[in-house]
Amino acid sequence: MHEFTVWAPNASNVSVKVGDALHAMLGPDERGWWKVAVTEAGPDADYGFQLDDDPAIYPDPRSAWQPNGVHALSRLYDHQAFRWHDASWQAPPLARSIFYEMHLGTFTPDGTFDSATERLDYLVEVGITHIELMPVAAYPGDRGWGYDGVDLYAVAEHYGGPDGLKRFVDACHARGLAVVLDVVYNHFGPVGAYLGKFGPYLTGHHWTPWGDAVNLEGRGSDEVRRFFCDNALMWMRDFHIDGLRLDAVHAFVDRSAIHFLEQLSAEVEELAATLAKRLVLISESDLNDPRIVKPRGDGGYGIDAQWSDDFHHALFTLLHTEAGGYYADFGTMEQLAKSLTKIFVHDGEYSKYRGRRHGRLVEGLSAHRFVGFIQNHDQVGNRAQGDRLEQIVGLDRAKVAAGIVLTAPFVPLLFQGEEFAASTPFLYFADHEDPDMAKAVTEGRKGEFAAFGFAEAQIPDPEARATFERSKLKWQEISEARHAEMLRWYRSLIRLRRESIALNEGDLGQTKVQFSEQGRWLVVDRGGVQVLVNLGQQDANLDVPPGFRVVLASRDDIVSDAGTISLPPDTLVILSKEPG
Repeated sequence: MHEFTVWAPNASNVSVKVGDALHAMLGPDERGWWKVAVTEAGPDADYGFQLDDDPAIYPDPRSAWQPNGVHALSRLYDHQAFRWHDASWQAPPLARSIFYEMHLGTFTPDGTFDSATERLDYLVEVGITHIELMPVAAYPGDRGWGYDGVDLYAVAEHYGGPDGLKRFVDACHARGLAVVLDVVYNHFGPVGAYLGKFGPYLTGHHWTPWGDAVNLEGRGSDEVRRFFCDNALMWMRDFHIDGLRLDAVHAFVDRSAIHFLEQLSAEVEELAATLAKRLVLISESDLNDPRIVKPRGDGGYGIDAQWSDDFHHALFTLLHTEAGGYYADFGTMEQLAKSLTKIFVHDGEYSKYRGRRHGRLVEGLSAHRFVGFIQNHDQVGNRAQGDRLEQIVGLDRAKVAAGIVLTAPFVPLLFQGEEFAASTPFLYFADHEDPDMAKAVTEGRKGEFAAFGFAEAQIPDPEARATFERSKLKWQEISEARHAEMLRWYRSLIRLRRESIALNEGDLGQTKVQFSEQGRWLVVDRGGVQVLVNLGQQDANLDVPPGFRVVLASRDDIVSDAGTISLPPDTLVILSKEPG
C-alpha cells in the first residue's frame, strides 16, 4: 500500500492511475492538497495523475524516479533501500576547498555516474576537495547542460538514475571528496514541464529571461516555496549531497517579508544541525549585492558563498581583448586589483553595459564567502565555439591565470579539463525532443552569434549529437606535451595553496595589491606569500622582499638576482617566506 499526495489547488477532481486502475483522490484540503491510499501500489509501481476532464496522465511534480523519461509515468522509489558507507563523513570547510565543476555527460566517454567514479582518484591526486555537479535533475532528451530540468526531484535516467547518484556520492565520500549539486529554482525547462497543470508554480506578474517568473510571493506561493525547500532538503538528506549551487538567484522576484533565500538558508542550517553535517549553499548572482552572503542575523539571506563574476571579467579582459557585452565594463589592472581586495568591481559605480549604477560595497565579509574562477560552464560554453582559455590566450597566459586564481583569497573553482588544458571545446548542446523547440534553439543560437561576425556554418548546431560528442574530454591528453605541463602546474599550485597558511587567509584586509597600468604588472601580497605577475610586452623587474624565496614559477627562464626578479612577458612567480 502507498499513500499518494499531490498539490492541485485549482482542480475539481484528481485521480491517480496505478497500473490500469484509476483511483479518485480525496481533497482538496485548505492548502490544495489531494490524497488517497492505494492498496495495490507495491514497490516500484508506476503511477500518474489525471486532473478534471483532461484525459492525459501526468507525472508526479515530486516524482523521485522517471525511468522512461519526463513525459512518462512516475515510479515509486524507496530512499531507505540504498546502503550507505559514509556514516562518519564530514565535508571540508569552504576555507580550505578547491572546487571542480563537472558535467556528467561529457566528463567521461560513457557519461554516467559510474564511469565518472573511475576518475575520482585522479581528482584526489590533483588536490580537488569538492566536485560541483552541473544539474542532474530529469530533463527532456538524453543530453544537455541540465538547466532545462522539469522533474526536479528525479535524477536523469541516462546518467544512472537515483541509485547511480547515490553510488557516486558514496564513492566520493570514501575518497574524501565532497559533492555540491547545481540546482535550478528560477525556471523550468520549456519541454515536459507539467507543473503548471497542477498549480500556480509560475506567475505572469513578473517576467524573466525564461518567461514567467517562479511564484514566490503570490497566491499559492507557500506551497511553491515548500516545493523548492523540500527539494533542497531531499538532495542533502536522501542523497547525502554536501551542498547546493543555486543558479541565477537574481531571477527570483520575491518581495515577501522573509525572502525565499532566507527561508531556504534557515531550513538548510536546521537540517545541518539535525544531521551533524557541514552543509553549504552557494549562489550565482548578477546583483553584486553582499546581502546574499551576509548572515541572517546581520540582515542578510544567510547563503554561505556566491560566485564572483567581476573577478572573472576583470582577469579575462586583461588576458584577451574582448569588449562585447558585460566585458565593456572591464579591462584595467586597477579593476583586477579591486576585485582581489574589494570583491565587486561595481560596488555602486556606474556600469556602461547596464547604463546605471550597479552593486553595493562589500564590508566585513570573508573572502571565503566568494568563489573565484577563470573558467566555468557559462564562460566557456556560452562562447560561439566553446573555446577554452588556453585555446584563446595560449599556454603561458593560461598558466598565469591559473596562478592568480589559485593564490587569490577566494574559494577557487576549476572547470573540468581546465587543469590539463583540454583540447576539446565545451559547447552548448541540448536534445529538446520537440521539433519546433529544437529548431527555435538552433536558429536562436545562429542569430545570437551572427552579430559577432560568425557565419552560420561556424556555429555548431546545439541539437546535433555531434556537438555533444565533441565536448567530451579526451583523457589520453593528460600525459601529452603541453597538457602534462599544465597538469603539473595546477597540481603544484593546488599543493602550495593547501599547505600555505597565508593563501588560506580569508581576511580581505590582509590582501594588498600593487600594479602598473602602463607596465601591466601586478604584485599581490598575501602576507607570507607574494604573487608577481607580468602581462606586459616588456620584461618587468620587480623587488624580492627580504626573507622571501621563489617557490613556484610559470616558466623556467625567470631570473632572480640580488633582491630583484626579472619577469618575461606573460609569466607569474610565487614568493614565500613561510617555513617549508
